[in-house]
Amino acid sequence: MKDYLSLRFSVFFPIPMIIVSSILVEGCTVSVPEFSGESAFHYLEKQCSFGPRNPGSSGHKQCGDYLMHTLSEFADTVFSQPFLQSIPGKSDTLEMTNVVGIFFGSGTKSLLLGAHWDTRPTADHDVNPERRNEPILGANDGASGVAVLLETARILTQNPHDETIYIVFFDAEDLGIEGNPRSYALGAQHFAKNLPIPKPDNAIVLDMVGDAELHLPIERNSYIQNPTLVKILWTLADELELEAFDKQLQYEIYDDHVPLWEEAQIPAIDIIDFNYPNRWSNFWHTHEDTPTHCSAESLYQVGTLLIHYIFDR
Repeated sequence: MKDYLSLRFSVFFPIPMIIVSSILVEGCTVSVPEFSGESAFHYLEKQCSFGPRNPGSSGHKQCGDYLMHTLSEFADTVFSQPFLQSIPGKSDTLEMTNVVGIFFGSGTKSLLLGAHWDTRPTADHDVNPERRNEPILGANDGASGVAVLLETARILTQNPHDETIYIVFFDAEDLGIEGNPRSYALGAQHFAKNLPIPKPDNAIVLDMVGDAELHLPIERNSYIQNPTLVKILWTLADELELEAFDKQLQYEIYDDHVPLWEEAQIPAIDIIDFNYPNRWSNFWHTHEDTPTHCSAESLYQVGTLLIHYIFDR
């Protein structure tokens, strides 16, 4: 999955409180839909039922079809963005597909919500050397962000909203070679260079958000690219008492949010828990990345933040 540039460099980064003023109209209250962590977890398990979803595999084809079909049930418009991509470090070229769903809003603002749906073709960090060339299941690193966004899509289709929301499932995020950051996030790079939608005002990327021991500090590139959005979201998480969110500035990661900013100037952030499951153990890019190490509660916390950000501003 994504490549990190400075891992475990943790500095407490106080974020100033944001004063939010609201106009209360007598007899009117803001109604925020409920996000279901259980429903999101079902979407996670469904993706994993296809097996590994590395590009070129049967699981990849089945999952791509599933995402197109499921998103079509919710979104106003759904389309795919196919592209041919050479595999980093190999001579192979495969067909990849970004999946895009549009939920039209009543206002002029727009927001992109993204997650990668492919999985790592090798378990290069597995403890068993004999299995390191096998693809991983990718319950957290591949299915978790998509699961949150599918449940978000279900909610959006049932509730009017002001912003136009673009939900984008990026392919080919996890094909990269460690130490070469730009060999990752290839679907997001293609999307940003060939933008198939009007440029959104902001973007939120979700990655590795299903960890049962979820801990979400502030990723460094996110704060550089869109500090205002970072402050709003982490302050909102604090107000909602979502304990997984931590107002510390930590690792710097090249993920799908970086090419969105570098190639298309979309101010994008990444909500990511890179220490999976914690700082002392590792399930990242191993065969331990399974639904048993993910939780509905973790998906609930991330989804609840998104829903409140969309509906209660």
